[in-house]
This record gives sequence, C-alpha cells and structure tokens, in this order.
Amino acid sequence: MRFRKRSTHKKFNKLPVQNAENQPAHSREPISANLGQNLQQIRQTVGNSTDIIIREVRIGKDGDQIIAMLYTDGLADKNIVSDFIMESMMLDSSLPVDVNDKIQLSSNVLQILKDYALTIGDIHDITDFENLYNALLSGDAVILIDGQTQGIVASARGWKDRGVTEPASENVVRGPREGFSETLRTNTALVRRKIKDPNLWLETKQIGRVTKTDVAVMYIKGIANDKLVTEVHERLNRIDVDGILESGYIEELIQDETFTPFPTVYNSERPDVIAAGLLEGKIAILVDGTPYVLIVPALFVSFLQAAEDYYQRADISTFIRFLRYIGVFISLLGPSLYVAITTFHQEMLPTPLLIGLAAQRESVPFPAFIEALMMELTFEILREAGVRMPKYIGAAVSIVGTLVIGQAAVQAGIISAAMVIVVAITAISSFVLPAYNMSIAFRMLRFPLMGLAASFGLFGIIVGCIALILHMCSLRSFGVPYMTPLAPLIPSDTKDTLFRLPHWMMISRPRLINQKNVKRRNSTPPRKSRE
Repeated sequence: MRFRKRSTHKKFNKLPVQNAENQPAHSREPISANLGQNLQQIRQTVGNSTDIIIREVRIGKDGDQIIAMLYTDGLADKNIVSDFIMESMMLDSSLPVDVNDKIQLSSNVLQILKDYALTIGDIHDITDFENLYNALLSGDAVILIDGQTQGIVASARGWKDRGVTEPASENVVRGPREGFSETLRTNTALVRRKIKDPNLWLETKQIGRVTKTDVAVMYIKGIANDKLVTEVHERLNRIDVDGILESGYIEELIQDETFTPFPTVYNSERPDVIAAGLLEGKIAILVDGTPYVLIVPALFVSFLQAAEDYYQRADISTFIRFLRYIGVFISLLGPSLYVAITTFHQEMLPTPLLIGLAAQRESVPFPAFIEALMMELTFEILREAGVRMPKYIGAAVSIVGTLVIGQAAVQAGIISAAMVIVVAITAISSFVLPAYNMSIAFRMLRFPLMGLAASFGLFGIIVGCIALILHMCSLRSFGVPYMTPLAPLIPSDTKDTLFRLPHWMMISRPRLINQKNVKRRNSTPPRKSRE
C-alpha cells in the first residue's frame, strides 16, 4: 500500500497538537506550593466564572492541613464529588488506620490521600496549570494541597447527554436501533459492546488550541494495517487549529482530495456499521461532541451499502442493492437523458410518445434544458426548506409546495407535464442512497451533466460520464484506490459489491485495506442435520 503525500496537506506544519507558541504563558507554569496563590491565579484566569466551584477544607488531627477542591458545575457529577471525594477527604474516624495522625506527622500528604482516603477509581497527578485547566474544564475534579507542588485529578465527569437513541439519518427495518450520542465515552462503549476483543485498541488525543477536543482513534491490532494507523496519526497531528466542534472539521482536514464532490472519508452514527468497518481492517475516528464517527479508508462501494444488507438473506439483499444502483443511475442521469433525447435524438422515441411530448411542449416557451433547470432548482430549494423547517411541518410544506407549484406550472404552460414526471422520479431515486453526503454529490453532478446534454446530446453525457469515472479512479482514500475492488479489479473482493454473497462465502477481508490478517472465517455451507 502506498501513502502518497497530497498537496492539501503541505500547508500544515508538522507541529504537535498543542502548539506551545500559541499557549498563554500562565498555562505552562508549574503549580506553586502556596495554595492561596494558586487559587488566586485560577480565579483570575477563568475570570471568576461562577460555574467554577472552589471549596477549601481542613484535614488532619488539628486541622492544620488545608486542601482545596475545584470542579466545573454542569460538567462534573455532583454525586461523585460529594460521595466519593468530599466525604472521603473528611476522613471517617472508623478507618482501620489512623490517617489523621499520618497526615499530622508526614510531609507527603498527597500520597496518603491517594492511598488511604480517596475512594474514587481513576486518579492521577498534575504538576502544571495547563493540565490543571484541561482536567478542570473537561469535567474532572482537581485537588490542591497547601505546601505541595502537585495536585490530584479525580475522574468525576458526569454531564447530561442525549443518551442512546435510534439513529435519525440511517434507519433500518431490521437491525439494532441504537445510535451514537454526543459523549465520547458513550460512543466508545457502544463499539466495545460489539467487539469484545482486547486487541481493540483506543488512543485518545486532544486537538484544538482553544477547544481541546478529545479525538479517539480506534482500530483492531493485528487486523488493521500498521502503516495505515501511522498515517492516520500523522494527519491528525498535523492539524493546528483553534477549535474542533464536529467530526466534519476532522474530515476536511485529513481527506486526500479537497476539490472533489465525492466524500473520501466515511461517516456513520450506527455502532454496528463502525464495528463492521473495524473488522475489515479500517480505522475509526471518534470526536467528542458529535454522534457521527469517521472511518477510513472509504471506498465508493461503501457509500452504496446499507447496514440492513447484512441482516437480510443474501438474495433479498442483492435484489435491494440492484434497486439501489438503478436509483443511483436515475438520480444522476434522469434529467440529462430526457433533455438529450427530446432535444437531439427524437428518433429514439416511439412515434405515439413523440407526438404526445410534442403536443405538451407546444405551449412551453422554454427549451427542455431551461425547464429541467428550473424544476431541479425549485425542488432543491423546497427540499432544503423542508430540512431547515420544524420537522412537524417541514415534510408537509415540501410535499404540498411541490404538488402545488408543479401543477400550477403545468397549467400555466411554463413546464410540460413530462418534465414534472422526470424530475419527480429523479428526486425520489436520490433518496435511495444510504449515505447523505454521497447523495449530495450526485445532486451536484446532475447539473453539469444536464448542461452537457443540452449542448451535445448523448455524446456530451458519454463524455461527462467518462470524465467522471476517470476522476473517481484517480481518487485515493488514505492510500487505497477509491474504486476498489472494481478498479483495480480484485475478483476475490467483489463478493460484496454489486451483489452480496452469503456470509459463509465471504471468507476474506479487503486485500488493499488489510494485508496481514486477510482470512475472516472458516465457514462451510449450511447442511441439513442427519436424522
């Protein structure tokens, strides 16, 4: 596998995720031994924000030791803070070891608190303000001790989230109903439920100088290509921006090609789809704050496959997949073929149909291309309006608007009835694509193909399709040809492209993605049991 350096990545300097030159000076300062000075600096840095809670308490036999606990209201779980941190630091007298005497006599209060007092599971030390602010504003609780130049970070994250609900953009008739949420740890747990293997590795880093967004890279060690894993980490480390608010930021900054309508990074909000990609040797990129998980490399055929294809029988899935490819063909070339045939190639139509179309177009003042352009633009505007409007009235407005405008345009003699039918069938066919970003790509390409059809007829459509195929064959996604396994042709990998063979026949993983552990299973065809 060859990983080629693209020009789109030359603009990124090879800097660490956190650019030290752009960090505030105070964030690199070590924690002082003076607790009051530390708390004053923290209050000034956060602007005395009211959601930063600072609680000072005294511990030890005589109450001589002062400690402070800090947490962010709304990001930290108050039950964890009160039950497992505050209550633990009050040092119950029923402890088998006299911890109060230990604190009174020992100078290493930090270690005593960790060994005897704190009952929370995940804790670690901090020594500078950069890590302190990062932990504090991520939802953890921070404990500072007077006289100590180290602090303790206790895991207390517990903000409100949307929970695990059914995916809104990838509905299935048969299959799991759970979808990712906006919480990173919830999303990683959903994938862990699908793949209970210790070789499922998870590596987390922070990207964004201001937002410090948690980005996790997940892959199966021994199945994923090590070169591909290294390439993903290198591209993520090149990113030097102030903020990452959604996985779309990451997608645009790590993709191979910028100036192409086709997506080269796959995204999904279904855990089963991501788990299936991991089992093929792909790499998942999870971003905190979004339910859409990225997976690379992305192939063209992947965008035309739905999760339900693997939950139905092979013959049913193959039939549905054929219908999907027919829908893709209609959504891309439907209006173009109508414009080309009615403008240049009328001899291809049966005589009765030709006479009927000529009668309809007798009162229409515009050529077929202008008709198609007006109807397509009108429908795209209505579709976009239906998406942006409240969901309870958006569908009704888009349907009623389409019917009313189409009927009125035909009666006014602006548009022919045949054109309304063609545009309607094209619009319906565009909804069969499982991936929304690929559907947008075909919708965009429909307009230049209509222009070629209006200028050169079927010859223009053929030239446009050839240019489109050549462009797709030139694309790569993290070093893997975009049209794999069709171009280059890999016969052993075509068992799950235009059709889907039974599971027991798909015994190998994609060869250009996985080069170490190619064999997927040792399966035999089902047999009847002997009586």
